[in-house]
Amino acid sequence: MADSLRDILNIHGPSDETSLQYLAHLAEQPLDALRSSEPQHLAQSSHSLLIALQGLSKKAHKGIVESASAHASLRQSLPVLSRRATELIQAVPRLDSQAESFAVTFSKAGESKMLLRRRQALRLLQNSERLVDVMELPPLLTSAVSTSPVSYSSTLDLYAHVRRLASLYPTSTLVANVLGDADAAIRQMAADLIVALKSPGLKLAAALRTVGWLKRIIPDLVTHISVEDALPSIFLVCRLSTLVETLGALDPLKKLADEEKQRQINSTGVWSGGQQTERYLKCFIEVFREHSFAIISVFKSLQASFSQGQTDGQDPLRPLPGALSTLPLHLVEMLLETLRAYLPTVRDQASRESILTQVLYCAGSLGRLGADFGMLLAAIGEDEWITVIKRHRLLAGRLETVIGDYQNQQVAH
Repeated sequence: MADSLRDILNIHGPSDETSLQYLAHLAEQPLDALRSSEPQHLAQSSHSLLIALQGLSKKAHKGIVESASAHASLRQSLPVLSRRATELIQAVPRLDSQAESFAVTFSKAGESKMLLRRRQALRLLQNSERLVDVMELPPLLTSAVSTSPVSYSSTLDLYAHVRRLASLYPTSTLVANVLGDADAAIRQMAADLIVALKSPGLKLAAALRTVGWLKRIIPDLVTHISVEDALPSIFLVCRLSTLVETLGALDPLKKLADEEKQRQINSTGVWSGGQQTERYLKCFIEVFREHSFAIISVFKSLQASFSQGQTDGQDPLRPLPGALSTLPLHLVEMLLETLRAYLPTVRDQASRESILTQVLYCAGSLGRLGADFGMLLAAIGEDEWITVIKRHRLLAGRLETVIGDYQNQQVAH
């Protein structure tokens, strides 16, 4: 029925469910109702719709206007959106290839230089505290060397730790630099120890301690020289330089002795001077006796602390004579050279005998160390020494007799 009414009313447009429902409703109504109530009903519905539209337009007119404006701009936005979508579609394969390349480059199995640098930086950050500790070793060594009194044991233990690090990490630039700074600090400590060997009042205990520290230092600093060869030579050079410096303090007296010697040469009469020369020789002999005895005695104790090296039987130059066998000859030659130069200036017989007696006492002092040079006094070309030796031996014999008689009396009582 609804379809027939649609055809009668000549409605050829697209039909919807609401229209068909309304036509079906009209077909069910009687004719009188259609004539009387339907127009009124339609007018009420139209009025209600008009009021609803007015209320809707009042409440939502801004959104409707904006929606209309937005729909008007769709003609421009849609082409742009289409172009951007096309560009995105084209960029996705490139993005995918770049992502794949990044994944291959920076994978754990890769060998990228940048990745290696990042790993090194991360490892450096993780070991930063250890690196700081290693970098603080040279300043710590320098402070330990410069602080008085120096703790040599702790300083050498610290230096041994640095050398152990250098042996464990031979390719590390940082460890190599730290080792270089540590070597400089230890060289300074070795120089200070050598200066200590030049001390005028060096005692046996201090000398043994100083040489003991140098014995630990030298093998690390000097590899082509054995400790047995280096340390005795260093000790002798230091002590002999101290002897020379001490004798150099007698230069004012030596200058007076030289002037007196020159006056003797220029004198035409009988020479009766020599007082300044006598003063110089006595001071020289006393200084020589004290220092030479200390040098030889300390050196003998030091030499006993070194092990004798193995000698090559095929080498005709081995074994070389030890320094202890040649040192007394060198010292005695210093004394004899001075006596030859200045003793002839002293003409007073008592003064000459006094000087020779002092020389004999010096020879006896060194004789306790196996370096008696009394018989070498003949090399100075003087005859008085025979008389002095005889007198010295006579007094020594009398002294022994007195001591023997006293001991016998004590035994008798």
